[in-house]
Amino acid sequence: MKFLDLAKVYIRSGGGGNGCISFRREKYIEFGGPDGGDGGTGGSVWAEAVEGLNTLIDFRYQQHFFAKSGQQGRGQQRTGKDGDDIVLRVPVGTEILDEDQETVIADMTEVGQRVQLARGGNGGWGNLHFKSSTNQAPRRANPGQEGVERTIWLRLKLIADVGLLGLPNAGKSTFLAATSNARPKIADYPFTTLHPNLGVVGVDNVEFVVADIPGLIAGAHEGRGIGDRFLGHVERCAVLLHLVDGTSDTVGEDYRTIIGELEAYGGHLADKPRVTVLNKIDALDPDRLAEAQAALEAACGAPVMTMSGVAGQGVTEVLRALRTQIDADRLRHRPAREAEPWQP
Repeated sequence: MKFLDLAKVYIRSGGGGNGCISFRREKYIEFGGPDGGDGGTGGSVWAEAVEGLNTLIDFRYQQHFFAKSGQQGRGQQRTGKDGDDIVLRVPVGTEILDEDQETVIADMTEVGQRVQLARGGNGGWGNLHFKSSTNQAPRRANPGQEGVERTIWLRLKLIADVGLLGLPNAGKSTFLAATSNARPKIADYPFTTLHPNLGVVGVDNVEFVVADIPGLIAGAHEGRGIGDRFLGHVERCAVLLHLVDGTSDTVGEDYRTIIGELEAYGGHLADKPRVTVLNKIDALDPDRLAEAQAALEAACGAPVMTMSGVAGQGVTEVLRALRTQIDADRLRHRPAREAEPWQP
């Protein structure tokens, strides 16, 4: 299934049915009076977060969603039929934006969450509603209310516990393939990963989800390379795993390049907890490993971990460090328990 994380959708709710002007026509009833029914309510457009979806590819083949209009009222006090609603089923983690792509209408973060995007028009009143002691034969009915038409954007932000960051060929996909059942494309050329991948990683009988996104390069926030459009998929992560290629001659500069792109992207992404790891240590001799580790620690101002995704060296220690950060994040976001009354 092809990955799609941004879609433009046109929606329109149904209009309300018109009210009816009608009078009773029974035999032997000279002044039957009005009996026009109301129009039906138009269908609404809803969005619902469902399980089993991780892409917006369905909205590439259908962009227009129009709800049914309500039927007009009829005589004998018959109300028109209501229009059927339309439900847009989206993956969990989808943001619904207005046409300007800035105003957030809704953030679908839980399975079963529903939000109304366009309300159906009300049905018009029939002439029965306008009957009074001074107007016993009204020849007036209201038209139905028009539906709402709007353009929205759907933007998917994958929900994962860990987000992988690094330059192209830093070993992110190799790490994901070595620690989970995910099978991302791995090759020895830049930008092997063209769309995000998810993998379930386990350590010490605890599982968490890791998201791998395409590599960043200097100027990604200006659109260079693949750009920074995939950084939205790690905004919801509890911790970021920053992999730095240990075989590079500019380890410190590589680290600062990624941090600069995070700061340029904004959204407090650069302030998220990070675990910095020097990768591909199996290809380094002890002296060069010590030199690269010292350069990376000087660049980030904190101790760094070492790992080799291919050889499996240090992978378990990195996973345990990530689990510690995830547990701390879940503890921070846990709702405070209300004070229970004392019981003997």
